Amino acid sequence: MTQKERQERSRREILRAAREEFGSHDYGQVTMESICSRHGISKGMMYHYYANKDELFLLCVQDTFLSLRDYVEREAEKLAGQKNFDAIKKYFMIREYFFQLEPKHKRVFENAMLRPPEQLREQIQILHRPLEEMNRRFLRVVVSGMRRRPELKEEQVNRYLESIVYTFSDMLLRGRTLEDIHAMLEATEELLDMILFGVFQQADAPSREQKTEQ
Repeated sequence: MTQKERQERSRREILRAAREEFGSHDYGQVTMESICSRHGISKGMMYHYYANKDELFLLCVQDTFLSLRDYVEREAEKLAGQKNFDAIKKYFMIREYFFQLEPKHKRVFENAMLRPPEQLREQIQILHRPLEEMNRRFLRVVVSGMRRRPELKEEQVNRYLESIVYTFSDMLLRGRTLEDIHAMLEATEELLDMILFGVFQQADAPSREQKTEQ
């Protein structure tokens, strides 16, 4: 093994340990020392490759954002051609499925988006922009084929949906007490109905009251 290969292996080893720690603990609970002690990494090697925990945390955040984006893009392909209320609900839920599958990524995401370290807030926002753009592209395509309230322009609806994407997800993350995925999906559908009811006419779907009567 060459020196370069050994160096790359050491960097990967440290980064794996950091992902484990930031995926299991809040940002404030993780230190360079705790990463070293829990994963058998010498402090000399740690500080040779990484200056501080902020550098490691941002790398973990970047990895989480990239993994989430890849998953959402892959799953969203299944919604191609769908331009209706159900497509929006399914798109919102893709991220929830990802976090069900990847709880450590979920913890990193929460620490970055809900409890960002003040000194890293701007850098996290920059890392997050590709996800924002991905959401924007999807919503614009779907909204273009949906029937809106007559007084609303398509651009207004796009701005509204973009503004609620993360408000909605943050509500789920902050108030998440449902462990059962089916119960969570039911609660999510109800929340989305309330959020979107004032924007779209749902002539092709029965109201919640009609569903109850049935």
